[in-house]
This record gives sequence, structure tokens and C-alpha cells, in this order.
Amino acid sequence: MRRLSGAAFLLYFLITLLSPSDGADTLTLDHPLADDGERLISEGGNFALGFFSPTGSDSRYIGIWYNKISVLTVVWVANRQRPVTGSHGSLSVAANGTLVITGENSTVVWSSPSRALSNPVAQLLDDGNFVVREADGNPSDPNSFAWQSFDYPTDTLLPGMKLGWNLTTGFNRQLTPWTNASDPAPGEYTFGIDLRGDPQIFEWSGTHAVWRAGPWNGLQFTGVPQMTSYNKLSLQFFDDATQVVYAFHMIDASLVSRLFVNHSGTVERLVWVKDRKLWNPLWSNPNDLCDTISPCGPNAVCDSSKAPRCGCPQGFQPKNPTNWGFNDGSDGCVRKTGVDCRNGTDGFAVVSGAKLPDTSSSTVEWVGTTLDQCRAKCLKNCSCTAYAQANISGSGSGCILWSTNLTDMRVYGSGGQDLYVRAAAADLGSESSHHRIYLTVITVIIALFILILALVGCRAWRRKKRSRGTGMSGMATSVTERHNDEGTEAKDLDLPLFDLGAVADATGNFSIENKLGEGGFGPVYKGKLEDEQEIAVKRLSKTSVQGVDEFKNEVVLIAKLQHRNLVRLLGCCIQGEERMLIYEYMPNGSLDSFLFDKAKGWLLNWPTRYGIIVGIARGLLYLHQDSRLRIIHRDLKASNILLDMHMNPKISDFGMARIFGGDETEVNTKRVVGTYGYMSPEYAMDGIFSVKSDVFSFGVLVLEIISGKKNRGIYDSSRTLNLLGYTWSLWREGKGLELVDEAIGDSFPKAEVLRCMKVGLLCVQERPEDRPTMSAVMLMLGSDSALLPQPRQPGFVAMRGPLEPDSSTSKQDSLSINNVSVTMFEGR
Repeated sequence: MRRLSGAAFLLYFLITLLSPSDGADTLTLDHPLADDGERLISEGGNFALGFFSPTGSDSRYIGIWYNKISVLTVVWVANRQRPVTGSHGSLSVAANGTLVITGENSTVVWSSPSRALSNPVAQLLDDGNFVVREADGNPSDPNSFAWQSFDYPTDTLLPGMKLGWNLTTGFNRQLTPWTNASDPAPGEYTFGIDLRGDPQIFEWSGTHAVWRAGPWNGLQFTGVPQMTSYNKLSLQFFDDATQVVYAFHMIDASLVSRLFVNHSGTVERLVWVKDRKLWNPLWSNPNDLCDTISPCGPNAVCDSSKAPRCGCPQGFQPKNPTNWGFNDGSDGCVRKTGVDCRNGTDGFAVVSGAKLPDTSSSTVEWVGTTLDQCRAKCLKNCSCTAYAQANISGSGSGCILWSTNLTDMRVYGSGGQDLYVRAAAADLGSESSHHRIYLTVITVIIALFILILALVGCRAWRRKKRSRGTGMSGMATSVTERHNDEGTEAKDLDLPLFDLGAVADATGNFSIENKLGEGGFGPVYKGKLEDEQEIAVKRLSKTSVQGVDEFKNEVVLIAKLQHRNLVRLLGCCIQGEERMLIYEYMPNGSLDSFLFDKAKGWLLNWPTRYGIIVGIARGLLYLHQDSRLRIIHRDLKASNILLDMHMNPKISDFGMARIFGGDETEVNTKRVVGTYGYMSPEYAMDGIFSVKSDVFSFGVLVLEIISGKKNRGIYDSSRTLNLLGYTWSLWREGKGLELVDEAIGDSFPKAEVLRCMKVGLLCVQERPEDRPTMSAVMLMLGSDSALLPQPRQPGFVAMRGPLEPDSSTSKQDSLSINNVSVTMFEGR
């Protein structure tokens, strides 16, 4: 050991004396914490506090993390908006009890509010709370704390922490996630308690509510029925004159659990699994499309287990039946019959297993309010629209009364509670059967008479408008009306029909100036209708590799689908030899025009690319699980992803798509259609396709979006590796970031990119059973990469033959493999 000089030894002694040693839990006036690897360790060793740098960042922050858990899990950050650069930071407690973080040149980057103390100390407690108190104060008495980190949560709620309001001071404790995995600055989401009406938990994106956990019913929040499924937690909700807060405690002290909001906005209840060394989610929200705010509009009920998912309670009907048929229930439901409060004939329809409607405008009564008394109170108040038990624990007590439209309702297979919705007696089956039969007969006769008049009038009106040949209003009729005139292929296609003359006028008679491009279907033209609406027109060419069957298939499928990440079909044109599809116009064209163009690739920064990945995943999840039909796209590729004016992705081209029956998991076909580089091994080789075939194509897309490279190219000539093989090679060597497109630049969240790359590799596994479902993909995109399973070697990692020259138009190759006819298209 090298001997120290006398001066050096004295300096070493002073530093040691004036700095807290690793393992101490307290800071004093004379003992600051320097950014040199020192930490505070709570007395029982549960938590540590010190400087840290997030993955992919060189910035330094003061944070608190679990000391006994092998995976670094930060639960609180002090200076989350002002990091320390370099390694010259320190944390100290000032004479007035203020905590101070300083950086270069002793610049203050963060300080805590505090009240004046005579001899302050700062201590890290064993529950993870960092407190400032008098040196002779009692660390187990919260009233002795002049300041505590539990009052300023970041993205994590620990046992004993409070979420919500101190009504005496007006102080509000909310969770705000990190911006991303590399930046702990507050992100776009906020998770907290809304005090209006019956208090309830919301998650907001900015000022826009994105998820509602609902009010507390004595056992749980009604929008989180999974809360009571874990008996190791004690859940508490306090609503009195001094506070409205939620908290939880661990019944089994050996277990570690936390409530966490990740930077994608997912709220998760996590528990640490020692044997597997990972955080396991007990539940997470939002979990499905019914968890978004009021997806079915006012007075409607969302049920994710049904197709369509939107329905009306007894006594109500869809406000807009046409949109309802397209799975758009945003207009909600209206009463079939007006209520009759004056004569007291109204009753109540029961919605069982419900997440209670938004209680922001409701009232709560606690005195003498059994369910029967709640019913009487609601009937007595002519503006009351529904009621429910306020507290369902024990024998139940109190009631919630609504006097407005009921919004954000959903039901669960298990959990939830009963909601009683006011309805007219006529809609509750109280009238005599004779009266019902009489009304039914009269209604049917009147409806038939009106229908006959409407059909006669509509046909005459259509003929008159068709002769004019112009105008949006004159060309949008029902395709089903025209099947006798234009051939049987239009039969059963319930979609607006556009007049050929009007489409020609809108596109400048299909002028070359309005031509947007050409695909396997035929040329695509831009147009503008008389009402200034911009459209895109796909015109089936006589030499098209896709024919009338694909045309019909696309019309039938997309007419029944509606989602923000699917391109919207406005109608079609079937006239003479013409077959055209009319879509909403996407001003930014297709994804491939940006992704594989070096001059335009820089327009796709990482946040935009990540948004495109998530948007495509949402669209596929809708097709596979949440739409009224179960759809396999079969031709998912970059050229079939269109971008709107805000660069939001929309899946297009459903000519090759297939509907799956309710009990079908996979289908074997003798005719394989798709695009080289995107087809899964089992589909290309054996003609077997399923939802996992689309998952494979999605994985290819993800890797193309990250790299800006086509899967068809050779990226390691010595091993003839395509993009999948090249990505796999980099991943195994720990060089995954070398895949990132140079157009993105150097500033991007590395952890998020690596997570997306890992998800992409999991999606392109050779065996379908090893690939995740799209619902699992959505969860993975918002999870820590370390929690994801490890991918194996992908399918099709090497090029299997010579490359064909690229082309701006699609072309067709046919071959036979294992007696399966394979039709491959070369994508643009």
C-alpha cells in the first residue's frame, strides 16, 4: 500500500470525518452527501439515496431506490427537472432546514421548501420516505417532519404514501411519470384524485382525461376490479373534512409492491418476484379499448368481451344507428321512451358488473340511505337519471345520484357493481302482452309503409341525380341499391356509392397531375369533392394483379371497420367497367416514401417513429381483437401504412385480408398472397396464416422503422444477412444501437429504442407460438425492456435467393412450394 504524506493523510481524514459513510441514514449540517459514490442507507436497509444516472444519460440526479433489489428501481427523484452535469454535485441540509442540491461551481439546481428549524437533520427512513426534522425529533412521528419526500411523489406510490388532497392546506399529491426511460423530468401524464362530485381517480394527458379509475366504493375503485384480487395489500381511502386521499399498506412485510405510472401512461400495480428477479404486474390500466374515456358516448355501455363492444342499457337505443353499425358508438344512446316522473310510473334497469359512470356531477347522500331509500330518492327527483350504492362493503351504505347523462360506463366479466338506470315503464316490460302485441303490429305496419315510400322516392331521386353526374350529395347512395344495375359483385356491400362522373370531375378526369402513385390494385389519384373534401381514389386497372375479388373483399371488410389507425373508406364506384375505392386523403402519403428515402428520412425523428410503431400496433390490436370482425390483414408493409397531416399512421389496403370465425385460430390456404420480406415462415412455406402472421409482419415493420432499411437488402455480405439476420447479429453482440437510422441523429432515448428493437425481434420469431399477441405487444411497448422475454433467432434471417431490382410499382411473382401456390408482391 502506497504511504500517504502527512498533508494527504490529514486531507483524507477531514473528508472522511465530514462526509457520511456509505450506510449512514442521516445528513447533518456538517455532513453533506457528495457525488462520489456515497449513499444514505435506511436503517433496515430497504432503501438507498444518492446520485444516479438513468440508462442512456450522463446527467446526475438525487434519487431513492430499493437497496435490496438487484434491478435498479428508482422510486423518487429530487431534481428531476434540473440535473447535475459532471460529477461535482452534492446534497446538503442548510441551517434553516432546506435541502439543497448544488452542481458545478456550487450552483444551486434544486432546493426543498421547509419551515425554520434550530438543528435540522435529513434522514432516509426504512419506508422510503426522506424527511427533514429536528435532530432531537421523533423519526416515527410524521407531525415532527418539516418536509418529507412522500409529499412530493414522482412516478411511484409506495406503501404508506398518500395520493390526493390535504383539504386544510389545499396541497395535492399526484403521480407524474418520467418523460422517457432516460429522462426523469415530468412527462405528459398526471395521475391523481378529482374532487368534483364523488371524488374519483383520473389520469390526464395534459388537461385531457385519458383514463378514469372511478369512485371508491368501500372495497376498490370501481374502474379497477382487480384491486381486491391481491390479499397481501390493505387498501385505504379517506374522504373527510381534512383530506381526500388513497393509500395502501403491505399485510405481508416480506413482499415488495408499488403503484407505478410509466412514461407511456400505463398505471401498474407491481410486485417484486425474487426468484425471477423481475417486477410482475398484478394489473395495469388502461387495459383495453373500453378503458379509454367514454368510448361509446353518453348513456352507452362498453363491453370488451362483445362485438361490437358498445351497447345500450335497457330502455335506450343507439342515437346514430348508421355509425353504430360501423362500430362507432361515440354518439351514444338515447331513450326509447321519455320518462314519466309526474305519474310515478318509471322504473330502473340494472346494469350488473359495472364501472360506475363519471361521478364528477353526481351527488352523494350518506344519512339513512339503503338501496330502497336510494331508489325512492331518485324516483322523487325528476332530474335523477341513475343511482348506485356508494359503499358496498359490509351491508352497504350511502347512495350516489346522477342527474345528467351517464358517461364512461363499462361492464366487467367479474368485479364491478350494480348500477340502476332510470327507464320508462314501457321499456321495462310492465305493460300487458296484449298492449305490446298491438303496439308492435302498428309499428311494423307504419315502418313498412314508410320504407316503401322511402324506397320509391329514393330511387326516383337517385335517377334524377345520376343524370346530372356531379356533386357529393348526388353520388353517395347505397351500394346495395345498385346490384341489379351493375352486377352481382355489389350485392350486400352496404356502402355509399359514388357517381363516376363526379369522381372524374373531382380528379380532373384522372389527370396525370393528380396521380399519387400506383400499386398492385392500380393507379391512385388525388381528388377534391364539391364540398372541398379531399379524397384518394384507387382505380382498379385492367392489368391489375389484384382483381374484382380483392376489390369486393376490401369493400366488405373496411366498410365494417372504424378506428383512428385504419384508413377510412368513404365509398366506392361501380359503374360500367369501372371499379374504384374512395378513401380519405392522407397528405403525407405512405410510410415507405419517408422511411427509405435518405432525403426525407430526417423528417421522421424518434418520437414520430415511436408514435407510428404504437399507432400501427393499436390498429392491428383492433383488427385482431377489438373490432366487430376478427381480421387478418395478410399484407402489412410500409407502403400500406399511410400518414395523415400529423404523421399519425393508418393501416390501408385490405384487398388480401381475411375474416376469422369466432372459433378459428389459424387457416390453411392453397393460395398464399403477400409481399416478399414481410411474410411469416409458416405462411410462405405451408400456407398457414393466423394473427401471428400479422405479428411477424409488424415485427419486420418495427425493425425497418428503427433502421430506415428494407428487410430485402443484404447488410452483411459475408453471411448474406437480410435486415432480420443483421439485427439479430447486432443484438447478440450487444451492438443493437448500431441499427438505428442515421437520420434520427444522436439524441434519442436509447432504452426506448432498444425496447422497440427487442419487441420487433420477439415478433419475428420463427415459430408462431413464440411470437406475442398484439395485446401483449402493446403492454411490452410500455414496459421495461428488462422485463421482456429474451428473443431467439428470427425466422428468415438470411436471403434465400438473388434480389430483384427495386421498383416503384408492385409486381407479381408466382411459384409453388409444398403444393401451395405462392403469389408474392414486391412492395414499393
